[in-house]
Amino acid sequence: MSLLSKKAVVLLLTAVASLGALNPQAATATDSNTSSTQKISMLDDKFTFTLPKGFTANPLPASPDGALGTLYTNETTKTVIITAENNLPKDVTVKDNDGAFLDGTLADFDAAQRQALPDFNTLSEKSLTQKATGLGLRQVDSTATQGGGMTLNTTLMAASGNRMAVVQVISRPGDMADHETLIKQIVTGK
Repeated sequence: MSLLSKKAVVLLLTAVASLGALNPQAATATDSNTSSTQKISMLDDKFTFTLPKGFTANPLPASPDGALGTLYTNETTKTVIITAENNLPKDVTVKDNDGAFLDGTLADFDAAQRQALPDFNTLSEKSLTQKATGLGLRQVDSTATQGGGMTLNTTLMAASGNRMAVVQVISRPGDMADHETLIKQIVTGK
């Protein structure tokens, strides 16, 4: 792995972890309107998608390195979505679909998750390109024990210019069909 991708994955993981990504109880609900959809925009509108009804948005405090994020929770389905963005290391710029950068980041992310979560199990890894924008995405589907129980997780990573974004969707293992529908909605930007 290149030193660049290792730095990027460290920033990415730091952003998610420091924003309280795996502890939905740490955030206080600020948008209790769950009756409407919410449009999410990341990487200067290159990575956009709409969350279905039922999610409450909880802005998370900025991390010490400047990462910004939001925790979305759905009490009915017990689904958690974390979105986070952070700057890449100084003087680093990547293309919208930089395969080498994204592949290295994916590999480093996988290694870091295996170290942090003893029962982390990768189910699949995918390389995707959004048709509308040409933005490259890397997707990791996995399971792990988090928050006291087994979870189904999908992590999406993207980068553009000097910014990197991560979207993590955490569901109950029994909700595979709804989880996959939500991931498809995010990936296709609908």
